[in-house]
Amino acid sequence: MPFSRLATATTPTAHLGLGLAAVGRPGYITLDRAADLGEGDDRTVENLRTRTHELLDAAYAQGVRYLDAARSYGRSEQFLADWLKSRPEVTDVVVGSKWGYTYTAGWTTDAERHEIKDHSLAAYERQRAETEAILGDRLDLYQIHSVTPDSPALTDKDLHARLAEAAAQGVTVGFSTSGPRQADAIRAALAVTVDGEPLFRTVQSTYNILETSAGPALAEAHDAGLTVIVKEGMANGRLAAPHAPESLRAVAEETGLGCDAVALAVILREPWAGVVLSGAATVVQLTSNLHAAAVDLTDDQLARLAPLTETPEAYWQHRGALPWH
Repeated sequence: MPFSRLATATTPTAHLGLGLAAVGRPGYITLDRAADLGEGDDRTVENLRTRTHELLDAAYAQGVRYLDAARSYGRSEQFLADWLKSRPEVTDVVVGSKWGYTYTAGWTTDAERHEIKDHSLAAYERQRAETEAILGDRLDLYQIHSVTPDSPALTDKDLHARLAEAAAQGVTVGFSTSGPRQADAIRAALAVTVDGEPLFRTVQSTYNILETSAGPALAEAHDAGLTVIVKEGMANGRLAAPHAPESLRAVAEETGLGCDAVALAVILREPWAGVVLSGAATVVQLTSNLHAAAVDLTDDQLARLAPLTETPEAYWQHRGALPWH
């Protein structure tokens, strides 16, 4: 597996990754996006390409070695591929992408629908060809995007066979989850086999101080040998200043670091967390996020943060109401 490269890494930040959802397209649901990216002409293709490359340069220089894109993240794959081509000396990163959503916003922030979900075999064949045309042999990990318990990707044997073929050719096959029943989706995916062998080798799920429901299932996935990738550790900006809850702000002040670093540090403490993604949109945010590797939280501080956890239903209802900015 490509993630074995990270297992021997000596820098703590090797277990923090960079997700490109916030910079691969002009619109997203992160809070305070206008302050991060500006408006109008600030979000042209070329400006976001430049911003993405600046983030990738900063992330790599600070020890980040996992980079995460998706077909639905606008031009994230293209931005990442351009960066890799311009940095031929960068040979030690793990590159992941996802299929299952099609980007439909047409580089606008006010589209009626920004992405359309389709977990069919036909969608996989089409998007796999698109990703291969862009990333070529730099693609290490290909994930089904946002699997839920009712996803046909969990039961489509023809799709499983095609994914197993990709795995046999050297691409690691994984899946991501979303929604209030992430744990059910994870456990269903763990049961998927092809010729008696487990199909999936990685899982990427939402887990943060507010939404911890997937934790036990992620521990089971880790014990089964999957690499666990954590997304949305900042809850789409809800855990960043100035939106952070009072108890998180108090603990952050005690550590001398940002609310974001503390929020990500809580996740890094989990023994099953292989890679925790930063979704930074600026180099300043990224650098602050990466300080998570240096945060040493006490039992008392963790106990004070624990009551922030919401029910999965409440968390995902709140997330679903966030506007695209």
